[in-house]
Amino acid sequence: MTTDTGNKTVESGGKRGGSAGGVLIAATVAMGLIAGLFYAFACSVMPALARSDDRVYVEVMQNINDVIQNPVFFLSFLGALLLTAVSAWQLRGSPRVRGWVFGALVAYGLAFLLTVVVNIPLNDGLMDAGDPATMTDPAAVREEFEDPWVAWNAVRAVLCTLALALLTRALTLYGHHVRPGRRA
Repeated sequence: MTTDTGNKTVESGGKRGGSAGGVLIAATVAMGLIAGLFYAFACSVMPALARSDDRVYVEVMQNINDVIQNPVFFLSFLGALLLTAVSAWQLRGSPRVRGWVFGALVAYGLAFLLTVVVNIPLNDGLMDAGDPATMTDPAAVREEFEDPWVAWNAVRAVLCTLALALLTRALTLYGHHVRPGRRA
């Protein structure tokens, strides 16, 4: 069966249609994982840590920054970006669907950029501060880190949630798109 998308005909059961749908689903799942991670930090991890004394706060954040650098995290963090970009490219013949995917790519691209330009340097600075047990002024280290990290993480959480919503809309449109007799 085929569906006319305005520019191209896509086989609903064919290789191109199935591959594009699979990549769009994978992008949505990866985005959901990352949006959930940033959301969890915004509404539970950071508020809980805010109740801790300065040394505990610095130690726990250093530990989190160390253990989060693992293959599972990087697979979803980088995968959300790459899969969304591939999906936008694969759906280039379906402007209605692609627009939503492209919007998600822009939103996540901004969150990714914020992570690289703001949050990672803050994490690195916290790690470079040394062992919390021997710090002379852990309160100053915390003060330099906490407020900007928390604020920019909230922005990342909102951007990733927006990207997830946009990908979900694209999936809905794509589902209509591959059905016989439907136009994307």
